[in-house]
Amino acid sequence: MDLNTIETVVEAPTRAEQSVWQAGDAWLAGGTWLFSEPQPELRRLIDVRGFGWAPFKTDADGLEIAATCTLARLVDIPTPAEWTATPLLDQCRQALLSSFKVWNEATVGGNLCLSLPAGSMISLMASLDGVCTIWTREGGDRQVTATDFVAGPQRNVLRPGELLRSITLPASALRCHTAFRQISPAPQGRSAALVIGRRSPDDGAFVLTVTASTVRPVRLAFRGIPEPGELHAALDQAIPPELYHRDVHGAPAWRRHMTLRFAEEIRSELSSLGGRGR
Repeated sequence: MDLNTIETVVEAPTRAEQSVWQAGDAWLAGGTWLFSEPQPELRRLIDVRGFGWAPFKTDADGLEIAATCTLARLVDIPTPAEWTATPLLDQCRQALLSSFKVWNEATVGGNLCLSLPAGSMISLMASLDGVCTIWTREGGDRQVTATDFVAGPQRNVLRPGELLRSITLPASALRCHTAFRQISPAPQGRSAALVIGRRSPDDGAFVLTVTASTVRPVRLAFRGIPEPGELHAALDQAIPPELYHRDVHGAPAWRRHMTLRFAEEIRSELSSLGGRGR
């Protein structure tokens, strides 16, 4: 869709654009949502691809993914064999309701900043202890966990003019064994519940992350594999009824049912690995 109110496009931005941010400005990345509907309030677009960030960087500490990394590039990331959580990169990408054409334009950061419950890049980052680096308007930066980044449907912690720079995933999370469950009301529909579990090979610690069925990410951590009743009770305590999402893609009661079912399936799958923490 043409945005016929746009007067200026900044193609080679600098940090100075943040300090003069004003009403009518918007960051442009892949643009797959921005150009999908009218944006009559906008006057200027600042193309963050002009910063020229490398899409990803790996080292002994973990993986840093630039906000401008496209969904298509996620499967190009070279990862060590011991990073057994790597399949989540493509599992979460495949969970999005989009085609390969969208994957080549849409960005990881854009999916987080749109902050929809079904945003599976949110699921990916929250499940692997992602930490978001945010550029502030004053020229500095601040860090927020991916779990805390999203506050609700299309609401997040970004202040006017702030920019998501990257998300860092620690090696300790990437070394974990993982289990993934997702459901949509239609074969190619938007996620209505997406639950990811992981288990540490070091101490058996178990982490469960719930997204899509809830209005924001919910993360539960246990020292080892919990008993079924313990996990069920922990989920009910962490997710009160009002936290379950309601829209045309699923009623809250059904989303809760699928969340509990997936959580138990994941608990059982990861407990079958044996080892510490039982």
